[in-house]
Amino acid sequence: MDQQLLFFFSALGAFNGIIVGFYFLFFSKPKHLSNIFLGCLFLALSVRVGKSVFFYFYDTIADAYIQFGLFACWLIGPFLFFYIKSTIQVSSTLKKQAVSTLVSLGIVSFIINFLFPWSDHPKLWSYFVRGIYLQWLFFVILSGYVIFKNHQLIFKQSKNKPFKIWLSSIFLGNFIICLAFNTGNYTSYIVGALSFSFVFYALILLLLFYKRRDELLFLQIKKYQSNQINSEEVEKLSQHLEQLLLEDSLFLDANLTLQKVATLLKVSSVKISQILNQHLNTNFNDYINSFRIQAAKEKIVNGSDLTLEAIGLDCGFNSKSTFYNAFKKQTGTTPSKFREENKKV
Repeated sequence: MDQQLLFFFSALGAFNGIIVGFYFLFFSKPKHLSNIFLGCLFLALSVRVGKSVFFYFYDTIADAYIQFGLFACWLIGPFLFFYIKSTIQVSSTLKKQAVSTLVSLGIVSFIINFLFPWSDHPKLWSYFVRGIYLQWLFFVILSGYVIFKNHQLIFKQSKNKPFKIWLSSIFLGNFIICLAFNTGNYTSYIVGALSFSFVFYALILLLLFYKRRDELLFLQIKKYQSNQINSEEVEKLSQHLEQLLLEDSLFLDANLTLQKVATLLKVSSVKISQILNQHLNTNFNDYINSFRIQAAKEKIVNGSDLTLEAIGLDCGFNSKSTFYNAFKKQTGTTPSKFREENKKV
């Protein structure tokens, strides 16, 4: 009975992983390169784990299926690596890089499988398997490096907490599964399959219970995909926006709104938001507050006799708390500490 439950739980994860893999490949919305890599990652893991499950319980399975499972294992690491890269930032070369890498690995794997069948070279395949596992581990480490290299963008600059949890879970889950298979000789061959089932259902629960899946799956939700602005127009509008705010001291208006600025510039508010979000990496409130903070700093440095609250109100803030919060957010210190540090002797 225990063996039957063990087989059921191990095999169920692999079976459901194939279904989820096809979902991300063909049915998930919005269509995104990362969904393709995620779907392929689930499929490759499911095939590899399925092979382990059946080989553990029914070691008489066909050699061709054993080789097919190891072929899938050869691609797990690359799919993880390109999935993580594509969720952070899709470049024009990423797709070509992924295709060339995966095709090259596929060709090498096909040649090995064709020239050295498992049934004829079982001892040689023990070395091949070790090499496949090391290659898998290499790509997991490489994926970790990509996350570490972009940790500022992912974990500090981005406010998308669900994505941070999802990406960390995907990486750590794959690391655990890879580690389980790499240490199978010292534990048990079925540990890798059980690890996959555990990780898989944890991820699916996370996916099902979080309603706003765009936030979960993508670092930055593509709000403006169908309305791209060329760099020349971005620069022109950015200059006009800054000129408008400075020349007319428009930022001093505590009731200033995005719509009012858009009307004065004779452009849509959506376009201004797009420029601020995509190209200046900020939002409207923070952008306006940057001008107000600069004006407040100048008053403080020049030794204004006004109270800090009065300076904040004078520079366009509508309350003491909003002034203090914005000042701390943009300078890393409080207005009182800033005044103390800039006192004229």
